[in-house]
Amino acid sequence: MTQLLRLDGLNRAFGERQALKDVTFDVAPGRLTGFVGANGAGKTTTMRIVLGVLAADSGTVTWGGAPLTKADRRHFGYMPEERGLYPKMTVREQLTYLGRLHGLAAGAVARNMAGLLDRLGIGERADEQLEKLSLGNQQRAQIAAALVHEPELLVLDEPFSGLDPIAVDTVVTVLREQTARGVPVLFSSHQLDVVERLCDDLVIIGDGAIIAAGRRDEIRAAYALPRYEIRVDGDAGWLRDQPGVTMVDLDGPYAVFDLAAGVEDQSVLKAALARGAVRAFAPVAPSLAEIFREVAR
Repeated sequence: MTQLLRLDGLNRAFGERQALKDVTFDVAPGRLTGFVGANGAGKTTTMRIVLGVLAADSGTVTWGGAPLTKADRRHFGYMPEERGLYPKMTVREQLTYLGRLHGLAAGAVARNMAGLLDRLGIGERADEQLEKLSLGNQQRAQIAAALVHEPELLVLDEPFSGLDPIAVDTVVTVLREQTARGVPVLFSSHQLDVVERLCDDLVIIGDGAIIAAGRRDEIRAAYALPRYEIRVDGDAGWLRDQPGVTMVDLDGPYAVFDLAAGVEDQSVLKAALARGAVRAFAPVAPSLAEIFREVAR
């Protein structure tokens, strides 16, 4: 059953330090929600409250509109930032144990595990002890552990840590399989390029408070500058003399520029067309890294 996870007004203090300040956002069914913030911003604390590892001082977490229960959490998948698997167990033993702990029959666990390990590229490592795997393969095993019981919600804290680009793509494919069946996925990562490529929705937290939350493209549009790129035939250096134009980057026929308030982008396009062919002209959306630097100041 696909349901909405909602965090509403979460507060949590550790002594004199207020770790969370009225944290509110949704994790929607069938969508990947990227959760980003600097170290100590409150990401892990928030995730642990969702999973029941920590309690909030105030605020609520609801699942499908009802208060989140211990029984609900049994159907969640969680991957902590610190590896939490037993190092002396084999991958097969560990996943079997966790799947059974979540209430799956032995046959279902075996089927799920075989498919997951193959898709994650570690099927041939199933009978090796976890401590003997590379860090990247340990990370894949940790992801498999969060997925083996077919969770109704996934909460992943730094799932791409220690993975090479090929492994990241593999994990992304597996997570997309989960959202395709309607699972809400909340994941944190310091790899902003991966978050930008992967997430449908974005939550930015800073100093315990939500700075921005919503659809990725809407957030990018909200923080967009009046910045444009253009490619023409010939050199684009003439743009420097165009009223209201501030050059950001120039490489022969290609230029990126900002426009002053009140200057129409079409006036620049008309000026370019008067000089010859225009091969490309479009607004430049800010990257997630640029937005993060802006809002986290």
